[in-house]
Amino acid sequence: MISLVIVDDNPIVRAALRGIVEGDDDMRVLAEAANGREGLAAVRRFQPTVTLLDHRMPIADGLSVIATLAQYTSVLVLTSDDDAELIGGMLHQGARGYLVHGEFDPPELLRAVREVAGGRGWLSPIAASVAATMVRDQQARERVRHQQVLARRHFGLTDREEDVMRLLCEGLSNASIAHRLRLTEKTVKNHLNHVFAKLQVRSRTEAVIRWTHGAG
Repeated sequence: MISLVIVDDNPIVRAALRGIVEGDDDMRVLAEAANGREGLAAVRRFQPTVTLLDHRMPIADGLSVIATLAQYTSVLVLTSDDDAELIGGMLHQGARGYLVHGEFDPPELLRAVREVAGGRGWLSPIAASVAATMVRDQQARERVRHQQVLARRHFGLTDREEDVMRLLCEGLSNASIAHRLRLTEKTVKNHLNHVFAKLQVRSRTEAVIRWTHGAG
């Protein structure tokens, strides 16, 4: 038996979702909640297999509570929001599934609940696209980090020079780097001169390229 809690501020939506899932002999709704705070209380009390979670709600929205909910239950987000940043945030905070209202029918909802209950995932097309982008971005960040590890070993920068180089890669000016590291601008300039010499470059742009692409 798959147990559920429905968290949505719209009573009509809650009734519709309850009707769909309880039409399946293997599913039952343990509780409903109209906002994130009530949802947390219900999930902590009943610890359902799956929680159907909306985003836009009063008092506490879905994104603000999903990380805590995910400690007790598998979360399937059901919302009208298809914003990529929100989708990415929900997935990063622990959502196992994400469906956009109007883009799924009752049979797909039931399949999504079963998949999420089984520890797998179920994403609407736009959410799947966002997830794929997140994976590619993470892989790109890992490649950059790997190259920077190689660069540190190869170029022999000091810890402080690495700090300066990291902020330079973020696009900060000498003044901003000085403020961030609590140094004088003259000290930052001296560090950069040492960095340029070790990297064998003459400009900030060349330094960033050499650093982010490693020793190769």
